[in-house]
Order: sequence, then structure tokens, then C-alpha cells
Amino acid sequence: MTSLPTPLQSILMPGQNLPTMYDLPSEHIEEPAFPDGLRFLQAMLLMLTFMPPNWEKDMVFSAADLHLYYDANHPKWYKCPDWFGVVGVPRLYQERDSRLSYVIWQEKVSPFVVIEFLPPGTEDEDLGNRTPQPGRPPLKWEVYEQILRVPYYVVFSRYTNEMQAFRLINNRYQPAPLTQGRLLVPELQLSLGLWQGVYRSLDRLWLRWMTLAGDVVSLDSEELIEAQEQITEARERIIEERERAIAAEEKNEQLKALLLEMGVDPERLP
Repeated sequence: MTSLPTPLQSILMPGQNLPTMYDLPSEHIEEPAFPDGLRFLQAMLLMLTFMPPNWEKDMVFSAADLHLYYDANHPKWYKCPDWFGVVGVPRLYQERDSRLSYVIWQEKVSPFVVIEFLPPGTEDEDLGNRTPQPGRPPLKWEVYEQILRVPYYVVFSRYTNEMQAFRLINNRYQPAPLTQGRLLVPELQLSLGLWQGVYRSLDRLWLRWMTLAGDVVSLDSEELIEAQEQITEARERIIEERERAIAAEEKNEQLKALLLEMGVDPERLP
């Protein structure tokens, strides 16, 4: 289990009024989740096969395209990993509710593994080759490496079927060696590698969790249904957010029209 980095722990004072999961948005309209079907299926397969045998099922959590709020000093700053897995936190938020987001100052446990699916155009940021802009939130690499100190970071391109893995050593990401093409994660008694097979009627190379010996983690039909329900709920939340945004925009336009009829320029209002 990976705890929060010391600098973040030190600012969590008793009684400090910080926003909770319920206060922070889980999606933004301008950032649609699951932009294509393959990414959606790949994330689901990772969720279904992330079952560390040395952890109780109810103390393992994984998510796809869920906002990860990482800085109590800037509580609205977040990253949205394509997939991440955590051990040592209840699968349900406070053991009773599905998570709307993952708020690090509430959970107090960093992800153990983060995976980004590498689309064209994001290579520099995903691989730590972009320079942070002054006054702007830190980039993914810095957040995962320096702030959350995620032990394992993986980048996967479906276009080249290439997996690049990094392990946190002395607070820096170093390329992780692969064993027979797999990343070994002994702390979880799992490995991560490419699997050629049929999933949801699609035959291709998939990124999939396996045992340390390289055997695939079988899919549980009950887990499959649960993962499908989680992603369906996420999509429904996105639709609701968009509908609310559209309704608010329509109401705003109606108000502007009414002000103009009254001879008031809405642009000049204080």
C-alpha cells in the first residue's frame, strides 16, 4: 500500500475545510469520456482482471476516466487517468457508495498503478517530455511521479501495440524491465501484458492483467455485470451533465433576450 507523500500529509490539518467527493465534478462537458468504443472495452477488461490475490476483493478499487483530485492546496486540480488501480481502500466509497471521483485527501491512499492509452498527439505529455507552464497545473508525469508517487506507470498504444512501463525508484520513474513481454508487479502478485484473444467479439491484442506466471486472470460474470453497470452509470452522469449545461445555456439566452426587450444591454451589466 502506498501512502500519500509527506508534503501533502503535512497540510492536512484537523478540521481543515476541504471539498469532498460530492463537491467536486466528476466530468466536464468539454472533456467527453470514452471517446471511442475500443478504449471503453480496453478499460473494462483491465477493471475486470485487476484482482490481486493477496488483497481482499472489497479492498481493491479500479476506475477508468474518473477524475483524480490530487492537491489539497489546489482542490480543483485533477487528472483523469484512462485507468488506475488502488489497493487498501474500500471498493465502495465509505463502504456504501460508488465513487463520483477519487479525492486523494479523503482517500489517503495513492493509486498503485496508472495506465494511459496513448492516442496520437499526447505522447510528449504522457511520457514526460513536455515542459510545465508557469502558473499552470503540473503535467501528468509530474503528478504521478512527484506528487502521488504512483509505484507503476504504464503507457499503451493500441496503434503500435506497444507497452512502455515505468517503476518509481528513488522518487523517479525508471524504465521497468519486462519479463517475456510482461510487467511483473510482485507486490500485487500480478503481471501486466499483451494478450491476443477475443473480448466482446473483437479479436485483437489487449492489455490485460495476468498472474505472475503469465496465466490470464479469468473473467467473472458477476464482475463483468458490475463493471458494465459502473461504466453505464458514468455515461448516464455525462448525459445528465450535458443536459443541465444545455438547459442553463438556454435559460441564459432567454434572460438576455428579455433584457434586450427591456432596452438593457446584458453585456453592460456589472
